[in-house]
Amino acid sequence: MEKFTAVFEQDGDWWIGYIEEIPGVNTQGRTIDEARENLKEAVKLIVEANRELARRETAGRAVIREELKVAV
Repeated sequence: MEKFTAVFEQDGDWWIGYIEEIPGVNTQGRTIDEARENLKEAVKLIVEANRELARRETAGRAVIREELKVAV
């Protein structure tokens, strides 16, 4: 399980949320709890989509995939 920084801001009746470390991960919700749950789902979807795109782009080529851990 990874940790990211979620940022939430109220905009009228809506809560807007995004992840600082991952461009493109953003969402909204009627409540902060709804926005938080939507943001978790958005992270999963973006990571899955990025992995799939990377695999398609490297299909048929000799590449090395490995887990990389970084302490920040």
